[in-house]
Amino acid sequence: MAPGRILLTGATGAIGGRLLPALLEGGAPVRALVRRPERARLPDAVEVVSGDVFADRGLDAALADVDVAYYLVHAMGRGNRGDFAELDRRGAAAFGAAAERAGVRRVVYLGGLDGSGAADSHHLQSRAEVADILARHVPEPVHARAAMVIAPESQSFLILRRLVERLPVMVCPQWVSTRSQPIAARDVTAALRALGEVAGVPAEVQLGGADVLTYREMMLRTAEALGRRRPPTVPVPFMTPRLSSLWVSLFGGVEYPLVRPLVEGLKAEMLVTVPPPPGVNDRPLGFDAAVREALAPATAA
Repeated sequence: MAPGRILLTGATGAIGGRLLPALLEGGAPVRALVRRPERARLPDAVEVVSGDVFADRGLDAALADVDVAYYLVHAMGRGNRGDFAELDRRGAAAFGAAAERAGVRRVVYLGGLDGSGAADSHHLQSRAEVADILARHVPEPVHARAAMVIAPESQSFLILRRLVERLPVMVCPQWVSTRSQPIAARDVTAALRALGEVAGVPAEVQLGGADVLTYREMMLRTAEALGRRRPPTVPVPFMTPRLSSLWVSLFGGVEYPLVRPLVEGLKAEMLVTVPPPPGVNDRPLGFDAAVREALAPATAA
């Protein structure tokens, strides 16, 4: 089902930046909502509209005559000192209301997989709340739920890689035994494009890679992909979430306010329990191949 005009938010981000050329290949007119058009450096074929979801600025102009919109923005990690969940809540409500006024048919949103332990994660609960808010405003809401995305710019994968690179001995909090189903950036991108085109797509679609692994197994396999020896592991089951976050922040090279909600989410199993519809993520890459792709730019440099 060929969509009409498409609006892409997050066009300069890790996922949106990959999705944009895929959308252009589909032939439909693509519009991008960006906060600073002068810095965006997007292809000439893209119509650029200035606006900000969280400031409720430029949304009506961006969504005018749009058939399918991609909502790929979130407040966590934007440097705001307030509650990121509240900011996400306001942004989703403003975007959803503007989409309803414009008569947008479908909004595709990328959130996280739900699983045991997700209720303890402020980050995952916020993602689910955003999906619920958006769903109230359009006839065809699509909540794409994915585990860790393996990409050079992915904060979760970046932390994983830096821990492997910097720690001679892997101190392992309890969450390293949590199972997950990480997915390659290319597979998320292809799935998101398909979710804008497939007719009758369900309101919730679960996306995962070919392998189910614990975070410990991911770290050890990433070490091999980096050409490093597998670090010895020392389990520390009594480490609190706060101490675990401080440890990840120190050795993962990411600021504590961003790390804490991510670490909370690592306690939740993120597995695909309902396969996506045919034509969406049919043959995902395995973890090792996805990591090789994510490391290729750095290796070539």
